[in-house]
Amino acid sequence: MTSIRHFTLLLLLLMPIGLLAEDKPVRVAVFDGDGVGPSALPLIAAIENAKDHAFQITRITAAEIQSGKLAEVDVLVHPGGSGGGQGKALGENGRKAVRDFVNQGGGYLGVCGGAYLATNDYEWSLNLIDAKVVDKRHWARGNGPVQLQLSPAGATFFRHTEPELTIEYAQGPLLARPEWDDPDVPNYESLAIFKTEIALKGAPQGVMARTSAAVRAQYGKGRVFCFSPHPELTDGLHHLIPLTVRWAAGKE
Repeated sequence: MTSIRHFTLLLLLLMPIGLLAEDKPVRVAVFDGDGVGPSALPLIAAIENAKDHAFQITRITAAEIQSGKLAEVDVLVHPGGSGGGQGKALGENGRKAVRDFVNQGGGYLGVCGGAYLATNDYEWSLNLIDAKVVDKRHWARGNGPVQLQLSPAGATFFRHTEPELTIEYAQGPLLARPEWDDPDVPNYESLAIFKTEIALKGAPQGVMARTSAAVRAQYGKGRVFCFSPHPELTDGLHHLIPLTVRWAAGKE
């Protein structure tokens, strides 16, 4: 028994330190509170069912964020639902805690409502990306499948061989660059734009197409990724959620 212990210890000593660090699971906190919609459950399932199983998932409340619990995780995820509901639930102190977390090296993933939340276009915004939301009046423009046009960097990042993909949309933000840059908020890189659109419930046609659907940015020492549509609700695209979580954690 002693010899086995010695052999195991020798293997650990000889193993590269970087490999040991890489084996650590990514600690993911999914926001749980006002404004969170039912898509949070399939989002969590997409991470849990990742092939590499290299994730440790918890739920986190606004009160826990305000009290400093983000120090115990690598990536914060704000799922679909109401971006305003989630932002107001966080409060000013909670929103600052999220910004500080990302600025100091944490990761952020926002999907649909969480993407609204990441912009700097509302009083309850997190101000993580310099982005405005196009046609706020018709935010409830409907649900359904849409086509995205991937940038070359987006096709590489998503490991998608075709320049287009079909994904489920559920009234997510139409992201665009503001007319005036905010020097305190980083510009985003657009990895995908909407090629087709949904214009129901009185929403005008010709507005949604060519706005950004998937974006990423560096915020301080941390990383921000936002999806307007829902990979976790699209058959065949669930893997994009753990892929972006790993990117946000700095483990591409």
